[in-house]
Amino acid sequence: MPRKRATSHFATHVFEDQMPVQMTPRNIAVFGGAHIDRRGRISGSTAPGASNPGTWFEEAGGGGFNAARNLSRLGHCVTMIGPRGGDAAGDIVAAAAEAAGVIDRPFIFLDRKTPSYTAILENDGNLVIALADMDLYALFTPRRLQQRATREIATASELVLMDANLPPETLASLLGSAGTDKRLRAGIAVSPAKVVRYRECLAGLDFLFMNEAEARALTGAEPATAEEWPLLLRSAGLSGGVVTRGSRAAVAFDREGACLGRPPALRHLPTLPAPATRSPRVFSPPASQAVTFAPACDTASQQR
Repeated sequence: MPRKRATSHFATHVFEDQMPVQMTPRNIAVFGGAHIDRRGRISGSTAPGASNPGTWFEEAGGGGFNAARNLSRLGHCVTMIGPRGGDAAGDIVAAAAEAAGVIDRPFIFLDRKTPSYTAILENDGNLVIALADMDLYALFTPRRLQQRATREIATASELVLMDANLPPETLASLLGSAGTDKRLRAGIAVSPAKVVRYRECLAGLDFLFMNEAEARALTGAEPATAEEWPLLLRSAGLSGGVVTRGSRAAVAFDREGACLGRPPALRHLPTLPAPATRSPRVFSPPASQAVTFAPACDTASQQR
């Protein structure tokens, strides 16, 4: 059981390594990135401007897709919606969705390439350089959300999850009906450069999953302690969220309270480079709804 130390506004939780995830299955609609992630790892010391021996790996990824896959593995009924090209890379994403039990409902542009994220890593995993070829996401306009099949998927869902690969106007449209129904609406920050796309519609989000670099980009603040994040993010217009801090305790908050959750130590997992790391598996209130989904959404943000 977690050990809890409560204060007037903040609580601290510590989680054991084998604590099970307990979730009620939900219908979830995910809107966002579903593309190809490629990474090459240099075998020895990096030689800039020269050919380097190494290994190459590629798989389906993207912020929204990774969250959808993780949530499906946790027992939820998940539908993935996003733009995709009519190419072999799109077929790889479709096959990965099927293998993970995700209901795949893409908008396919037959004359376009499926977006991709390509990273070259040093032998120790640090990023050398990366290329994000994601122009297709700009074509996922609010008009796409008005199609009957898409509206029906959103209406039937209990949670609408989106990522910041989508254009700001599309995110605003997804959040436009917030408060008029009982659906939860949550966002994945994706990166410091993209999280600002939520800035004009933060009030429509119930939760936003981000790391400290993304929280700094959103607020323009450099807090001295983790306990300052809830107030800063609420002041920016956000009612709830989770801020991951690498191997340090993550911060979760909602309208009524906040808590720190220290995750168990994890063995090294090879991922595409991004500032976020895994967050706690389960939280006790407050902010319990946010952190129930945090592991799926946080690992999703590791791969853009």
